[in-house]
Amino acid sequence: MRVLLVTNMYPTKELPHFGIFVKEQVESLRALGVEIDVLFINGKKSKLEYLRGFPRLWRRVQKESYDLIHAHYVLAGAVARTQRSVPVLLTHHGPEVFMTWQAWVSRLITGSFESVIVVSREMKDRLGAGKAHVIPCGIDLQHFHSRDKEECRRELGLPLDKKLVLWAGEHTRPEKRFELVQAAMDRLRFVRPDVELVLLSGKPHDVVPAYMNACDVLVLTSDAEGSPMVIKEAMACNLPVVSTAVGDVADVIGGTAGCYITGQNPTEIAWKLALALERGARTEGRDRVAHLSLDVIGHRVLGIYQQTIADSRRQRAAVAPAPEKGRPS
Repeated sequence: MRVLLVTNMYPTKELPHFGIFVKEQVESLRALGVEIDVLFINGKKSKLEYLRGFPRLWRRVQKESYDLIHAHYVLAGAVARTQRSVPVLLTHHGPEVFMTWQAWVSRLITGSFESVIVVSREMKDRLGAGKAHVIPCGIDLQHFHSRDKEECRRELGLPLDKKLVLWAGEHTRPEKRFELVQAAMDRLRFVRPDVELVLLSGKPHDVVPAYMNACDVLVLTSDAEGSPMVIKEAMACNLPVVSTAVGDVADVIGGTAGCYITGQNPTEIAWKLALALERGARTEGRDRVAHLSLDVIGHRVLGIYQQTIADSRRQRAAVAPAPEKGRPS
């Protein structure tokens, strides 16, 4: 099986963490025997890259023989859909499908793809994609696992005598609502003056597990998410979580002791953080996310590849012209 992956998120030398979950999925599928070429449209560098993406895609399809194109994110999908010779699977990853200007694009073109994957049930319902497959991105359980807290703090130069609340992500993005975390921390320090906020943003993905093991609780306050990797990774490290009920967070943390769903009220966020800190123990979150390993998710995506290719070949065979009478078929 040969697949062309088209994406506008993929790690670069300058941004090694950018779209790392897409790369991890690619590597997991390669490990299963899928031959994958990557066409990266770096829209972060310049919006003109999307225009350049069209001829780059057409040249690839004309030159190479692919069984399937797998597009990640709707704008990459729009580029991939401009050809009809190869079936296209589109994966929607984020809340842009229902909360930004990309929402109307998503609704307009999602039905034109041979197959669609969304990363949460919420996304499927809000997009109105009844036939979409719900498959979140997998976690590297070999990379994300429990380690000694004190050892990790020494490694990262973090204080040994503080309770540490971890924020991981792009805090400058307005939908992440970082101002709620700042307000909650102000309230929390009234009752827990030993608390300190650790901001993890823009650092290499390799150091994320150390931060998760060094801290006492992770907080997420977003307006919307798809299937936030940071929550699943924290669970894999048995790190307590306080999060808004966005994307698939409620399903992922379930009834895990030490993990709490919160509203977007700073007082409530502070209270839930205090509960997690007062409990003072790691969770059993890793058991809750074992079914989300890279290998398990890779097999599920591979199944969609096989199904999409088979369905496309059947449809093409059904509409192929019948051989003329008197000529061999």
